[in-house]
Amino acid sequence: MKGLTLMDDTREKITGVSVIMPTLNEAGNIAELIRCMVGVLQKAGINEIEIIVVDDDSQDRTWELASQVVCPPAHIEVVRRMENHGLTVSLSAGIKAVRYNVVVWLDCDFSHPPERVPQMLYMLDQGYDVVVNSRYVVGGGEHRVGKGGTMQRFLSRLSNWLVRFLLDASFADYTSGFVAVRREVLQEIPLRGDYGEYFMDFIYRALQKKYKICELPYMAMPRRSGQSKTGSNLLQYLRRGRKYAFAIVRLRLATLLGRL
Repeated sequence: MKGLTLMDDTREKITGVSVIMPTLNEAGNIAELIRCMVGVLQKAGINEIEIIVVDDDSQDRTWELASQVVCPPAHIEVVRRMENHGLTVSLSAGIKAVRYNVVVWLDCDFSHPPERVPQMLYMLDQGYDVVVNSRYVVGGGEHRVGKGGTMQRFLSRLSNWLVRFLLDASFADYTSGFVAVRREVLQEIPLRGDYGEYFMDFIYRALQKKYKICELPYMAMPRRSGQSKTGSNLLQYLRRGRKYAFAIVRLRLATLLGRL
């Protein structure tokens, strides 16, 4: 955990939370994830809960299963996207639909444990603008297993090392994607990119704009059901990695030219 501060008394205490769940073929996870998230938030004292499932027209009909979930007191909205698929555009669509001033998003395979959301909300209440659950601070880690798990861990750490070396070493997990953020930050810094590189782009720009950002340790877990969207072989990882590399170069050049 980095840099605890005193409560910012100028902000209202969090009462409502919007959770965005971007999905693609997560039929084995989505219903239980929604119920688990609502339960966790209620235990944390949050009763104004919005779940927005943004689905890329999954072949396993994730969108249909999500629309059947009833979990009071949460309002559950399902957006079935029929075209222009992708993680970043799905998250952006969810952000446009939120009704509360605190926005959370996470992977929908339980690799991002819902039980780790309250610690992020607590730090927002302490005055932070962006709070990220991080694998790469003291106390964090990951237990990825299965096909491609070792390669995934290696490339994730390599990407983070490059971003920290070339851009800003004050942040540890630029590929986390497990975040709670105040909506006004997202209004100033819209998401850009295609896949996971959107997160390093967002965090780096938020750092440069001097938003208060906090990282908290968490343990990333193996997905419970389904297949990874990142890839399972070296060629797929290299294709993804190329986009990360381009994003790093673009941010570096923008910083040098003062056009961030």
